[in-house]
Amino acid sequence: MTNPDTSDPITEVAPDVYDLTLSDEPARYRSFLFDWGTPTLIDTGPHDTSQKLLQRLESVGIAPERLLLTHTDHDHVGGYDAVLDKYSPETYVPAQSELQTEYGADHRYEDEDTVGPFTAVHIPGHTQDNYALIADGKSIAVLGDAMIGADWRGLPEGYLIMVEALYSDDLIEAERNAERLQEYEFDIGLVFHGSSVFEGAREKIDSFLDFPNKGTWD
Repeated sequence: MTNPDTSDPITEVAPDVYDLTLSDEPARYRSFLFDWGTPTLIDTGPHDTSQKLLQRLESVGIAPERLLLTHTDHDHVGGYDAVLDKYSPETYVPAQSELQTEYGADHRYEDEDTVGPFTAVHIPGHTQDNYALIADGKSIAVLGDAMIGADWRGLPEGYLIMVEALYSDDLIEAERNAERLQEYEFDIGLVFHGSSVFEGAREKIDSFLDFPNKGTWD
């Protein structure tokens, strides 16, 4: 499968899965909308793209009934209050998150909890509240900021790398915890920065994490 054209603000990247691109500058910011049973919005972008997010949702014509955060960096939680004001979805936030918003969380989730079709996988390191969300039945992983698209760092599109140390609490911890992704099977890896991977995402993560002489790095 070739990568869908995610240069458009709204792209259906898999059946009933919408990439809502909010900004290309200074970085690519996104939300993802899943129209599976209970329409679910994952992350809300930065605060200054809140109106764009609402416009994208209006254009798709699907009202989110569930709002799920992967973590609470500013570029993932900035539109939280705006979405609550307009749609009043049921909210799910990591147990480790400090939510500095007008609205609180309806639910707090932890490692290996399920939220609808998603299994929460705690991958601290980038931040302590960072999660990936795995939809086993759909072969899709929403990677939070456990991984980003390699093209964000000038490398070929279609591969995944770690978030920069500059933006991470502990990059070594992040890389070691990313090994938890290898416990799950998925073909598509959706990221919030850079380009997502639409074929062989888990195998590409394996290749990145299982580097030569890895057993001697301690």
